[in-house]
Amino acid sequence: MLRLGEKYRHLVHGGGCGCQSLQVQQASLRLERLTRRALLAGIGATLVAGTQRPALAQAADPPPKLLFRQARLFDGRAASAGADRQVLVEGDRIAAIDGANNPPPDGATVIDCGGRLLMPGMIDAHWHTLFAAVPAQVAVTGDPGLIYTASTAEAERTLLRGFTTVRDLGGPVFTFKQAIDTGIIAGPRIYPSGAFITTSGGHGDLRMLTEIPRKAGELSIMEQAGGSMIADSQGEVQLRVREQLLQGASQIKMMGGGGVSSPRSPLDMTTFSEEDLAAAVAVARDWNTYVTVHAYAPQTVRRAIAAGAACIEHAHLMDEATAQQMAEKGIWLSTQPFLSTGDSAPLTGPSAVRFGQVIAGTPVIYGLARKHGIKVAWGSDMLFSPTITARQSVMLTHLSEWYSNADILKAVTSTNAELLALSGPRNPYAAKLGIVEPGAFADLLLVDGNPLENIALLENPEKSLAVVMKGGRIHKNTLG
Repeated sequence: MLRLGEKYRHLVHGGGCGCQSLQVQQASLRLERLTRRALLAGIGATLVAGTQRPALAQAADPPPKLLFRQARLFDGRAASAGADRQVLVEGDRIAAIDGANNPPPDGATVIDCGGRLLMPGMIDAHWHTLFAAVPAQVAVTGDPGLIYTASTAEAERTLLRGFTTVRDLGGPVFTFKQAIDTGIIAGPRIYPSGAFITTSGGHGDLRMLTEIPRKAGELSIMEQAGGSMIADSQGEVQLRVREQLLQGASQIKMMGGGGVSSPRSPLDMTTFSEEDLAAAVAVARDWNTYVTVHAYAPQTVRRAIAAGAACIEHAHLMDEATAQQMAEKGIWLSTQPFLSTGDSAPLTGPSAVRFGQVIAGTPVIYGLARKHGIKVAWGSDMLFSPTITARQSVMLTHLSEWYSNADILKAVTSTNAELLALSGPRNPYAAKLGIVEPGAFADLLLVDGNPLENIALLENPEKSLAVVMKGGRIHKNTLG
């Protein structure tokens, strides 16, 4: 939904929709002044803080071989789990799966699963890494060390909830991703979009009044930070898309319409023209990847489809004709099962009204998706609140209103992995995700219980996840 200024105000609204208050405007300014140099300084601060991490979160060096024995295996694709399976991990990959209970290979470290369920690491297809859980009071300080320490702690918590991969849909996350990938900090794999691209007056344009009118050749503070970029012509769209791809974006995020948290961009508005969106799609295709478009209203969704977008984010106001068009063209829907006001920080004013529209649209959109066979990805889209962010797994289990437990587990593993694979050569990771098969990344969860029978187990990952492994490294192991 949001970014450095606007998207991330989504959860700053918790104090009573203070998005236009002096305090929040000052917080926005401070956040938007963050630079890559500040990011590196912040990460440096987290290295000191990292020495105080809980013991369970310390990732042990992976043994040359590790064998999970006596597991019930959900491989990410099947509707059921196979009993008494063995999964051999070598380095960061799954090496073999054995159903014959053969003796462990020489030199292998053995984890006796005791009949617990072994499954792929989960994937959140709509996440905001840097600002998912930065509290408003931390944002107000504008201290990069505090901001990145908080984000580092949340990245670790996200991983310990069992989310080993996220698709980041807005924010200057490239350097943070590098810190995770190189092992400086613990966190999920990140598929980055970089700055989301919007128009003047569009969702994410949170310029101060002193920055209006826009001056040719000058970037707003928000743009300088890399949180969002404004593009008001096809040439600017092409430029901004190329800039994100140059920095390592795996996909491009375009803001096609209004949003819940934007004080001046209602849900029914549409921003980019079809030609502008098509220009973004063309550049992404030249780079062999795709564009996903933030859109709620049916006309906004249809415009994105006509322009060639591969994925639509949200779409809670979509109508049946638009849903049928999405299905016919094979367009992905990445959406969130918002069921109540408890799925967001407290909202007031226009934002509360808009979120009410989203809640009302949730059963409609899932009903349409099921009726027309739309390809649906799941994402949580949580921001600016450690309390709300902790409900990431609860947002997943909301899907039980429409899907079986097996379908939910497939959605958060292999199905979401299919969406990530649309990035083609821009995929930052070399092996398969979301499945348990030889050659795939060893991103594995051992669940104390069977979520195929009781999906609510995942709502309490501190208790239900006995082992969390990412890339062959164990980040949590309660079995000793």
